[in-house]
Amino acid sequence: MSLLMKGDRVEIVIDAGGTPRTYEVVARKAGRRIEITTGRGVVEVTEVTRTGAPVRSARFMASRILALVEHPAGDRERRGDRS
Repeated sequence: MSLLMKGDRVEIVIDAGGTPRTYEVVARKAGRRIEITTGRGVVEVTEVTRTGAPVRSARFMASRILALVEHPAGDRERRGDRS
């Protein structure tokens, strides 16, 4: 399981029948984080609150995932990009 914090985002690129599609899950509010779990051929990316209550989630078949990229908020701050 991977834990990320506010401002972090995860990009998921999947194979949709020969055409790649990109999905994005973002921790948008203070106190929220992104959790990534895998199991039984499924990858689930969930935005959760401080208490662990899920806000939104996305599930993908692991065999269809071409790339799963985590973009931590800290990387943007180190580069000087605060958008």
